[in-house]
Amino acid sequence: MSVDALDLLKRLIACPSVTPEEAGVLDLLEAELTKIGFTVTRLRFEGDGSYPVGNLFAIRGSGGRRLLFAGHTDVVPPGDLANWTADPFVAREAGGKLYGRGAADMKSGIAAFVAAASAVPADSGTVMLAITNDEEADSINGTDKLMTWAQAQQQHFDFAIVGEPSATARVGDSIKIGRRGSFSGLITVTGTQGHVAYPDKANNPLPVLARIVTALETPIDAGTEHFPASNLEVTSIDVGNATGNVIPAAGTIRFNIRYNDLWTPDTLAAWVRERIASVDPKGAEIAFTVSGVPSRSFLSPLSDDVETLSATIETLTGHRPQFSTGGGTSDARFIAEYGPVVECGLVGPSMHKADEHIAIADLANLTEIYRSFMLRFFGGVA
Repeated sequence: MSVDALDLLKRLIACPSVTPEEAGVLDLLEAELTKIGFTVTRLRFEGDGSYPVGNLFAIRGSGGRRLLFAGHTDVVPPGDLANWTADPFVAREAGGKLYGRGAADMKSGIAAFVAAASAVPADSGTVMLAITNDEEADSINGTDKLMTWAQAQQQHFDFAIVGEPSATARVGDSIKIGRRGSFSGLITVTGTQGHVAYPDKANNPLPVLARIVTALETPIDAGTEHFPASNLEVTSIDVGNATGNVIPAAGTIRFNIRYNDLWTPDTLAAWVRERIASVDPKGAEIAFTVSGVPSRSFLSPLSDDVETLSATIETLTGHRPQFSTGGGTSDARFIAEYGPVVECGLVGPSMHKADEHIAIADLANLTEIYRSFMLRFFGGVA
């Protein structure tokens, strides 16, 4: 049985699966995968301070090389519906494009891969899918726990593809071989509140806050072969002071660091503490805490499989893809702990926007890239 990528994508878009609501999207995917010979396991994870999340693991085959495809069915909210030309959860074709929430990010990647898998002989090798319905929000009860479960089930893989949007201008012009990590922190400076007319009776925390911000502006590193320099951005300086004649008791600094493969969350925390220690507290108390769970950076090895994917793209498009590590974080960071992974998907400028869309021709091209790569990966002829 052959799956039509465009038809499947339209039906996936029709499921308003805003995180973490499934809205039937995993039911639909399970039915389609079962039709083409996959054994599907549904898993629901919960706890750890987050909401329950539905996940899906599917496998076809038991021998040969093992390829994992990963992605997410959840989407961000559509926002103000007045900004959409039509219902965001009714797929709409116009001018060679398909519109709908999740069209780019990333129900298209899932539809393309399922369609490609349906066109590859079932005895070629082992194909697996790890699909979560929580990538756009907490990402606590999704891919992280799904991969832990798969590892416990001895479901190892030789190579993995995440279908997130990775192209910049045309399909296949870029694949992501890594991602920067994300590290957020909170610094609190506590002084002594008092009247501005009697500064000797108080201890103003603001000058210390300012000196810490300056200290944090020090370059973190100069970058690496595949990553730009790590960067720290202060996102908030807050004292919560609504009056003009009171020296505040305390103030906070919030910041985020997007970092390369030179660092881990532990070494970054040590760097932040070192920068704080370089500032004279002038009698104030300074406290630093890590906010949330840091996302680790990762870089996949430039293996024969990456070369095979690059050669496949070059054969089909006439252009060799650039290797990128740009952008934010993705669930590939969880998969990288278990094996080599890259991101290869569509062009993504419209993702998360009103009237999110893809070019229909791009969907067909991505499907063919996946299909041809699978044949080469499993040792067949593309």
